[in-house]
Amino acid sequence: MTQQGAVLQGYNNELVKCIEDLCMQKEELNKQIQQAEEEKNKLQHEIQVLSEQLECVCENLAQKVASRNELDKILAETEAAYMKILDSSRTLLNVLKKEVGGLKHSPDLKSN
Repeated sequence: MTQQGAVLQGYNNELVKCIEDLCMQKEELNKQIQQAEEEKNKLQHEIQVLSEQLECVCENLAQKVASRNELDKILAETEAAYMKILDSSRTLLNVLKKEVGGLKHSPDLKSN
């Protein structure tokens, strides 16, 4: 019976050792889980901050694009109006040249 008790004690010692090993593994895994959760929370916070920054940049970009589009419209209208002024100036100059040319051939001017 003493031999059976010794065998049982050996099994018991092995079981206790296995349980202790499992507890150590659990503690190590708990530490890793805690570190992973902290990293996850840190990354989620960074994502939130970056998302807010992205939203601001997108809003700013949209405003700048709208301003550029408005400037493009104003520039196109201004260039069109300027071209009309140039055309009118050319027409006026041609009319004026004809009038002056007609005056040179006028008998009233030749006698002076």
